[in-house]
Amino acid sequence: MALFDPERPAADTALAPAKASVVAPQMGRTEWAMLLGLALVWGCAFMFIKVAVASFPPVTYVWLRIAMAALTALVILKVSGKRLPLSFSLWASVGVLALLNNVIPFLLFGWGQKHIASGLAAILQATTPIFGVVAAHFLTADERITSARLGGVLVGFAGVSIMIGPQLAGDGGNQLVAQLACLLASLLYALAGIHARRFKRLGVGPLELTTAQFIAGTAILTPVALLVDRPWLGLPTAFAAWGAVAVLAVVCSALAYVIFFRLIERAGATNSLLVTLLVPPVALVAGALAFGERFGASQIAGLFLIGAGLAAIDGRLLAAVRRYRASPIKDCASTPLQSKSPV
Repeated sequence: MALFDPERPAADTALAPAKASVVAPQMGRTEWAMLLGLALVWGCAFMFIKVAVASFPPVTYVWLRIAMAALTALVILKVSGKRLPLSFSLWASVGVLALLNNVIPFLLFGWGQKHIASGLAAILQATTPIFGVVAAHFLTADERITSARLGGVLVGFAGVSIMIGPQLAGDGGNQLVAQLACLLASLLYALAGIHARRFKRLGVGPLELTTAQFIAGTAILTPVALLVDRPWLGLPTAFAAWGAVAVLAVVCSALAYVIFFRLIERAGATNSLLVTLLVPPVALVAGALAFGERFGASQIAGLFLIGAGLAAIDGRLLAAVRRYRASPIKDCASTPLQSKSPV
């Protein structure tokens, strides 16, 4: 089974980005509550990661997080009355997804947040949809990049350049490497999204896929954690460290994925991807409150440009501006009213 099949249509599942010509479903109070809840959970996740990696070795932290998430997802799967009847070849493909979507990105972000602020890591992760647009253009048959999306990509990468450019020109040290590690993790998330689109065509639902990828990730990381970190030699006893890992596993991983897939069903993929615009501000506030993190002009400018790039890629803001300009109400409002005499 090929990892990426460029001849396969990219829009064969709800995970595929919605095309500009498709009207996204209307979002009501429930959908907005789900979206804001996800932004809060995933924005605060960076704060919990920073707490966890301060006490746990990186591999052990990721192993525990994925293993706890797998157990939680299995419970949800059991309660839902679903099963995992996957073939051996399908499990191999799920293993690739686990590497791209969980194991390697979690390790990269875990190590990276030892050296950079949690809010900065969240800003860098917001580049995932930008990488996704570029990757989909080359790896899928029907998600070619448009001029508007190309503009969004260029604006987004300009934001990244503003943030890390000065360190690239000088000696950035671990901070530069940490930022590059977070960017690499974001690229892997984008590739995982493209790889995951095949599973609905193969009859694997979102909940089953989420559970399977956590199980595969646990199987991959267990021997690595035992050989590299040897966690039995000493694990932290602090409640905060264990609590952070538990929250990351149960709330930020297993439950958040369930909510996200449910939101896609109710509001569509395009509306659901608005969460990428909301996560960085939440992470910045959480980091400032929890750790006193502060950011300079380059980080704020980078956040603004990445957000502008995401808005351009999403397309709805530009579409709303065009509708407003073409609105007859606007035309009437811009025309002076002629006063008429009552006689």
